[in-house]
Amino acid sequence: MASTTPEGLVIRPRHMDFEFPNPLPRHWHSGDAFKSHLFDAMSVLFPDGERFFIDSVRQFRDQIEDPVLKEQIRGFIGQEGHHSREHLEYSNRLRDLGYDIGAIERRAQARIRFTQKKFSARRQLAATAALEHITAIMADGLLKNPEYMAGAHPVMARLWRWHALEETEHKAVAFDVYNQVCGSHRMLRRAMMMGTFFFVLDTTRGLAHMLKRDGLLWNWRVWRDGLIWMWGRHGIFRPLVRTYLDFFKKGFHPWQHDNLELLYKTREEFDVPQASAA
Repeated sequence: MASTTPEGLVIRPRHMDFEFPNPLPRHWHSGDAFKSHLFDAMSVLFPDGERFFIDSVRQFRDQIEDPVLKEQIRGFIGQEGHHSREHLEYSNRLRDLGYDIGAIERRAQARIRFTQKKFSARRQLAATAALEHITAIMADGLLKNPEYMAGAHPVMARLWRWHALEETEHKAVAFDVYNQVCGSHRMLRRAMMMGTFFFVLDTTRGLAHMLKRDGLLWNWRVWRDGLIWMWGRHGIFRPLVRTYLDFFKKGFHPWQHDNLELLYKTREEFDVPQASAA
């Protein structure tokens, strides 16, 4: 199976170097602890998670014959590597604020070590394809709805939009590699169920830890407002349920969610044309 990413879409890492505010505002997202720490908790998981994604795809790179897909793998690895670097710096800013980032990282690292030791390379790749779908639909929501970042510190808003753009660009790479080397839909569905469970668990643990350090863990208003923001009538996650469930349909492919026009529009924020030489 060849790449099914839209023809002409080139996947290349952008060499961003975000100047994170130092110190990072504790509640950088519109002064709201829940919103800030939900993003913070996800971010802490990314460096180790993205290294796992890179390793799982890299194990099969030599089995791919399609030159387009091989080049996309290269772009995927480059983009995920840069995400890991920037989110590590983000974690350091959170560490400076007194959050126990090391404990969150150690849990994630232990689970990854277990997965790499106990699961086959194909199951690891299935997990990557599944989790890349989760990040892709969240990225799409963020890019479609700039109001989701209303009131956020501008550097942090730009970080998350950059990450969302690149997740959209490479959203089908691991999926295409998986279909070429394995293709078992049953394994893919199981991977999605397990991946979703642990992603939600780890993110919620991280969120709760940070709220606890802020003295807000048992503040019911914080949780009420946060849950409405996520799952209420206009909640940021509510529109994603249908696109999430599409993954379980036979014959699904990530680019069936065609957001190519949005991708190219967002690129204009980050890809500044070079002035031609006189």
